[in-house]
Amino acid sequence: MDIPMLDLKAQYASIKKEIDKKVLEVLSTQHFILGTEVKSLEEDIAAYSGVRFAVGVSSGSDALIISLMALGIGHGDAVITTPFTFFATAGAIARLGAQPVFCDIDPNTYNIDPSSLEEALRKQRRLGSVKAILPVHLYGQVADMDPITKLAGEHGLRIVEDAAQAIGSEYPGRRGVRRAGAIGTLGTLSFYPSKNLGGYGDGGMVLTSSVRLAERLRMLRVHGGIGKYYYKFLGGNFRLDALQAAILRVKFGHLDEWQRKRRVRAAYYDREFAASGLTGARLVQTPAAVYKDSAARNFHTYHQYVIRTKDRDKLQAHLKLKGVGTSVFYPLSLHQQECFSYLGYRRGDFPVSEKAAKEVLALPIYPELTAEQQDYIVESIQGYYG
Repeated sequence: MDIPMLDLKAQYASIKKEIDKKVLEVLSTQHFILGTEVKSLEEDIAAYSGVRFAVGVSSGSDALIISLMALGIGHGDAVITTPFTFFATAGAIARLGAQPVFCDIDPNTYNIDPSSLEEALRKQRRLGSVKAILPVHLYGQVADMDPITKLAGEHGLRIVEDAAQAIGSEYPGRRGVRRAGAIGTLGTLSFYPSKNLGGYGDGGMVLTSSVRLAERLRMLRVHGGIGKYYYKFLGGNFRLDALQAAILRVKFGHLDEWQRKRRVRAAYYDREFAASGLTGARLVQTPAAVYKDSAARNFHTYHQYVIRTKDRDKLQAHLKLKGVGTSVFYPLSLHQQECFSYLGYRRGDFPVSEKAAKEVLALPIYPELTAEQQDYIVESIQGYYG
């Protein structure tokens, strides 16, 4: 078989008429920047996520930057985050002149480990420079936000959630079940094409229930303007295109069903790996959905289905020969990246993250993936281990 890591052509074929019709509608208006399509999408996503406001922006990366700008974070400040994430998480902090401070991850969820966060806060407290915590909800599962929120409250810090991979994911915390991006001060989403809700280009969104921050975000995305040619802040060009918003509105109508199908396919993988004996022999570790009822609710939306094995690189090469697409998210922790060498971290500073970087492997998972394809993938992995 030839099984791609992600099959966006199959997704487009299933909604082609809807997409084409909506694109032509936008073209007929010749209104391409912000406007009613963006406003309608913002209202839909805000209601879906459980916040008062959503502000559409140009990308998930820019959503992080503009969120930190809205909180006034810049030179001399520090933000604590995870080293096991996409570059943009720490890149947004550094780009504003602030300092990324890393803490290690939980070995099962790959999200921030609250005990490591507490240790990082204790070390940084004497410096008095930490202004925010930036947890990442990696692979579609929300970080353990109750202890993170508690620590933030104790230290007077803001929380910016990087929910780029976790739209609609849920967390059953002490304040009830809440969705990714709605728990902290601000939450960020990405609409990059490969995301569970992806556009046909870049796009992102910032979530908040603060009237003041929502207004500030709207100004910051148009260069800090309060009207045409009048500027209150130093902002940027962070606007969401109307075409992307229109496409996303069509796809948003299918999101819940797509999320359900992802959970079904993840459960199928779980069963087949268990039946193969690979998990029992501890050759393969399947994803840990740590909250109850994850098959019924969006406690894990499986943006990625990530297995773990000590033979990762050889297994990936084997699967490539078998025609199975895979990806590694992420092969080198951020504290080991050359661009962050100035931070002074060394190998061994975050051993859980470093170990995960050598062992994780993402398998194909998307609504159009068939049981036959999944069987072939599991059998190919079983074949590798003999």
